[in-house]
Amino acid sequence: MKILFLFFLTLPLFSQALTESRQVLVGIAPSWDSSQASLSLYERTQDSWIKIEGPISARLGKNGLAWGLGIHQNRQGTEKKREGDGKSPAGMFYIGGAWGYARHIHKHPSLPYRKVTSRDLWIEDSNSPSYNQHQVLSHEPKNAWEKKAQMKQNDHAHSLKLFIAHNAPPRATPFAGSAIFFHIWREQGARATAGCTTMSEANLKALVAKIDPTKKPVYVLLPKQEYEARRSNWQLP
Repeated sequence: MKILFLFFLTLPLFSQALTESRQVLVGIAPSWDSSQASLSLYERTQDSWIKIEGPISARLGKNGLAWGLGIHQNRQGTEKKREGDGKSPAGMFYIGGAWGYARHIHKHPSLPYRKVTSRDLWIEDSNSPSYNQHQVLSHEPKNAWEKKAQMKQNDHAHSLKLFIAHNAPPRATPFAGSAIFFHIWREQGARATAGCTTMSEANLKALVAKIDPTKKPVYVLLPKQEYEARRSNWQLP
C-alpha cells in the first residue's frame, strides 16, 4: 500500500500564516447551527484584499459548524469538530490538492491532482495510524475495511473535490474529523452534507481553476458574528 498526496504540512505560526497568505476563500454562515454559507475568494494586493470570485452559495454540514483543527489557535471551552458529528469545521485551514474522475482538469500548474481509481482510499478509521490520509492499494479492495475506505466511485458529487486541511497529517487527531473536502452539491443544493463544503459544479470548477498554491491559499469558515469578531485580528477582507 503506497501513500500519495499526503499533506504533511509544516504549519507556521498563526501570525506567520496570516501575513504569508495572499489568497483567502471566506465562507460565512448565518449561525453555528446553519448548513448554508456564502463563499467569496479574495487575493491580497500590497495593502488590501480584492474579491476575484463570489458570492458563491454553498452547503455545509447538516448539523451546522463546530471548531476544527487548522491554522487558527484552538479555543478552549468551545465545541470541537468530531468524527461523524455532521458538522463542518470552523476556523482557518490550508487548501490542499484536488481529486476527480477526469484525466485532466483546469487548474494551476502547482496544484496537485489525482485521478481517482478503484484502488484509491481515504482513511476515516480513527483507530488507524493512517487516519485522514490518502492511500493507494497495490490491488483491488479485498476486505471490508478496504472497501469501506475506498474513495467514492461513480458518484457525480465526488467527481471533483478539493481538500480542506482540517485535522491534516502529520498531526491528525483520532476522532477529530476526517475527509473534509469541497465537492459538488447534491440535488442542486437542496441537501446538506456530512461536514464538507459543497457548491454547484460550475462554481467548484471555477474555484479550483483559481486556487494558486504559490499564494498559500486558506479557507476561513465562520458564523457571521464570529467572522466580524475576528476580522481585524485575522487580517481578513
